Amino acid sequence: MSSFLLVAIDGGAASGKSSTSRALSERFNFLHVDTGSYYRAITAELLRRGLRVDQVDEVKAALPSITLGTRVEGRAARMEIGGRLAPEAEIRGPEVTAAVSHFAAIPEVRTALLTYQRGQADVARSHGFRGLIMEGRDIGSIIFPNADLRLFLHADVEARAKRRELEGRADAVAERDRMDASRKTAPLVLASGAIDIDSTYLNLEQVVEKIAGLITEKIG
Repeated sequence: MSSFLLVAIDGGAASGKSSTSRALSERFNFLHVDTGSYYRAITAELLRRGLRVDQVDEVKAALPSITLGTRVEGRAARMEIGGRLAPEAEIRGPEVTAAVSHFAAIPEVRTALLTYQRGQADVARSHGFRGLIMEGRDIGSIIFPNADLRLFLHADVEARAKRRELEGRADAVAERDRMDASRKTAPLVLASGAIDIDSTYLNLEQVVEKIAGLITEKIG
């Protein structure tokens, strides 16, 4: 029996990572970390500073002045930048959505977030959570390669595009997949030993139940 469980969930855009992770965090009293929101918050900050995705040197120069913190709200670990939470409407808006994969492909941006993301396990422990469930694109491969449970969610492009439409959000899922999978640093991959789950024809409840069973086995 593990006293503290680390669960890593990776997958492309609209694969169901966030909804699944939130539901599981509620069921098992895990702290939920959406690393995609972290990259979106960093992107929003860089855009606020007037930086473009092609200004790589300027982006690298700006990173040391960006101070990161964590605010726990319910079972969610939200990133603060300079003590400020970026509004959801801002980080989910079209400008950030169009730029986030470009900024996330800069190796120095990923390096700047690596230690911070790993530190969320200590945040979870200090707040008395039973475990940490972290979702993103390189959690099982880079952030927590030794997580107790590593999962990879995927679905076909048409199904994921439809999900975004139903959410009322514009998101070029195929293009973001291409960029995330082809970047040199921490690409989106199915990590060796991770459990692959196709959610194309599964609803949210079915995916949650499938993973909940795996977590229950790990807990003992």
